[in-house]
Amino acid sequence: MSRIVIAHGYGMSAGEHWYSATGEEFAAEGHEVRIPNFPEPFAPEAGVWLKELEAATEGAPAGETVLVGHSLGGVNVLRLLQEHDTEAEGAFAGVVFVASMSGEVGYDALAPFFSPEFDWQRIRRAAREFRVLHAADDPVTGEATGEHVLRFVRELGAEARVTASGGHFPSTGESRLVLPDAVRLIREVL
Repeated sequence: MSRIVIAHGYGMSAGEHWYSATGEEFAAEGHEVRIPNFPEPFAPEAGVWLKELEAATEGAPAGETVLVGHSLGGVNVLRLLQEHDTEAEGAFAGVVFVASMSGEVGYDALAPFFSPEFDWQRIRRAAREFRVLHAADDPVTGEATGEHVLRFVRELGAEARVTASGGHFPSTGESRLVLPDAVRLIREVL
């Protein structure tokens, strides 16, 4: 069976929203699921979050590991892929980005996650398949939603699913306990 690592977003934790139900569904099928709690979710440090994500991926072959990144967790996944030694360890089985950003969105506190620029060629080699789930009404990416999605498609060869609604899966102040579209995309890259 595979390992699935779900990276939560800014201001969130492993036990919130759709992460738990998604993890439980795949664990019931025999997959190993890891949902690390990143420190200081409201004051994240890029280097610290990356180390936690690296630890969650250790011990299983990359080719049997699927990475799922929600929002800032997806940016953290991009950094992990950029640092990954594909020559020595092979490519990850797949990556699913949920409401993630492919570049800055105007939050000064998050700027270190986007610097330096992403090495898209290196990232693309670090996984066999990429999927993107985004909502057209995402308040975090706003009018730039299409630009973020298109960059994932153009730079990574990702297949994208854009829903008319869904916000940020969830948006601030909301809760979303299940996300069937994310489960479907994870299944595609397993």
